[in-house]
Amino acid sequence: MEGNLNALTTIFTEFYYWVTIVMMFLIHVGFCTYEVGVSRRRNHLKTLMKNAMAIPLVTVTFYFFGWWIYFGFPNGPGIAGGLVTAPFAEAWNPLMGTHLSGVSPGETGVTPADAALWHRLNGVFWGAFLLFSITTASIISGSIIERARSGAFWIVAVLVGSVLWILDAAWGWHPQGWMVKLWGYHDAYASGVVHAIAGGAALAFLIVLGPRIGKFKPDGTPRDIPPHNVWLVTIGLFLIYTGFWGFYAACNIPLISPATIAGQITGEIWTATNIYLAPTTLSAITFNFLMSLSGGMMAGYLVSKGDPFWTFSMGLCGVISASAGNDLYHPIQALLIGAIVPTICYRLHYFVERRFKIDDAVGAVAVHGYGGFLGVVVAGFMLWGQPSSPYEGFAHINPLGNFAGAVLMFVLGFVPTFVVCKILNGMNLLRVPAKVELEGVDFALNHAFEASVRDVGAAEKAMMK
Repeated sequence: MEGNLNALTTIFTEFYYWVTIVMMFLIHVGFCTYEVGVSRRRNHLKTLMKNAMAIPLVTVTFYFFGWWIYFGFPNGPGIAGGLVTAPFAEAWNPLMGTHLSGVSPGETGVTPADAALWHRLNGVFWGAFLLFSITTASIISGSIIERARSGAFWIVAVLVGSVLWILDAAWGWHPQGWMVKLWGYHDAYASGVVHAIAGGAALAFLIVLGPRIGKFKPDGTPRDIPPHNVWLVTIGLFLIYTGFWGFYAACNIPLISPATIAGQITGEIWTATNIYLAPTTLSAITFNFLMSLSGGMMAGYLVSKGDPFWTFSMGLCGVISASAGNDLYHPIQALLIGAIVPTICYRLHYFVERRFKIDDAVGAVAVHGYGGFLGVVVAGFMLWGQPSSPYEGFAHINPLGNFAGAVLMFVLGFVPTFVVCKILNGMNLLRVPAKVELEGVDFALNHAFEASVRDVGAAEKAMMK
């Protein structure tokens, strides 16, 4: 009975994560739809391919080293301990394959129970984290449309998606992460771990890249470049909302016994936990997700005077800003944070655009960067004194720990991306030539398409004679 119960739990967990992966894939359908809607007609195909090809590139690189970074680096290494051995995350290890043969012959340091668990669950755990990785990289994509070279974006996508974000996840989003242990850092649904770091990287890319031709008037006043298709933008954002349900669910462990967490949780009743293995429920995050989304949409409607682009974007910003503490907030707290933080981010977007001439085509730095950063900071105050983890000896949640963590997340995205973009810019590999930008990056593809249409039309006409 006990054996069958454990098997049933494992199979349920496997199916649970598989469903979250399918749901999270909708985020990328949404990003592609959204970017095509925002870009002008002459840039559609390249815009779509730039974002879509990040999926296979981040997938392959995340397989070879991203997954290993998460398990190998929770101690820094060198801050709270050394490098952690993680055979189940090494690309060529038999445990990275999915089969049910138990411990691989000659495998050291892996118990039969661990092997059985990882053979069954490794693929879906990896898949869920991979979708977090692709999301982090794709956040940058929309902000740089219509003038960045695709190859430059792909290099940055691999850097952010398969190295930087997963390094900060090991530090602040791992049950044994040194930021959780020493600082009391709390960021349950990734305000900082995914969004602040992506926002920092997007800002660095934009500073080096420069604005689109025609974005600013000769006196420096910004021009509004409206979306090509508001309906596609709306559908894209609603697909992103939908995918976020999977994102939230994937940040939870659906069923775990207290004994599995070294007896740190009192009682014998199995529970769901957050990413830090502290008890939570799907009910709690359902309340808070919807309240923070609603707060953001209502604030967006009011502050933008009914602009659809900002109404929907600020709904997303509302969810992101409350995500750091949505496992512990009361729904009214989630509502207020989801309304107030996006309002600040909206004001910051236009201030930065006017003052520093930053052309962020989709407001990604505001929605994800500022929203994620402020969300982590607010959680430090709102949850002050709450335990960050079920493990004894870990620091409690506090404003200083979360503020330092938010700064670290943003800087970890900004600095390496800025350096890489400066190098690419120096090699003339960051931005398309001005002529290409004015003609549209699809110019050559469109001419080939039109030539083919003319050729087929002429052939058909000749056959009718």
